[in-house]
Amino acid sequence: MQPFNVLVGGWKGSGAPEGTKEERAAGAWEEKVTWEWKFKDQDAWLAVTFDKGKHFAKGELRYTPEKDASEPKFTLTLTTADKSTATFTGTLTDKGKVLTLTRTNAPASEEQRLVFSLLHSNRHLYRLESRPAGTAVAFTKKYQVGATKEGEPFASVAKGPECIVSGGLGTMKVTYKGKDYYVCCSGCRDEFKENPEKYIKEAEAKAKKP
Repeated sequence: MQPFNVLVGGWKGSGAPEGTKEERAAGAWEEKVTWEWKFKDQDAWLAVTFDKGKHFAKGELRYTPEKDASEPKFTLTLTTADKSTATFTGTLTDKGKVLTLTRTNAPASEEQRLVFSLLHSNRHLYRLESRPAGTAVAFTKKYQVGATKEGEPFASVAKGPECIVSGGLGTMKVTYKGKDYYVCCSGCRDEFKENPEKYIKEAEAKAKKP
């Protein structure tokens, strides 16, 4: 799950359907998307919420262990705007920059997939594509959302302390026994408070490695 550290935080999204200039303008929308880590026992996953999302309300992205899989598999389960569930599974390719997920419970008449392009630390795109079920024709883009990180200039490169839990960009300070550490989201903050000694020990061991 570590490649998805880049998603943690708040994003401003601008979406539009595919079509003519007039159709794109008429169907355009703005949304706010927030990703954060969640933990339970030895499990870790990403939770996402959409504020004013046109298509989705919330969801979870998890690593899906599979025997003999040539590439790591991931499952994204989303609650749609009409409160139904859409489940997508797939792999991360192009050196960890493109996540392609096929919907497992798509309508019988079509195949659907979500494609996330992780461009850099403060910019990513996601799009929904479809094609008639049972065909080999190319997928057609239905809509696309471009997202920029809140509070960061578009051309900036993320710099700062490392999250002691996830290894991502630390944006929140936490204190333990008089010493300050950094975490990337409220999920990592809560996890650190539950197991501070564990993460401090891991960070110290990591720092000693050449």
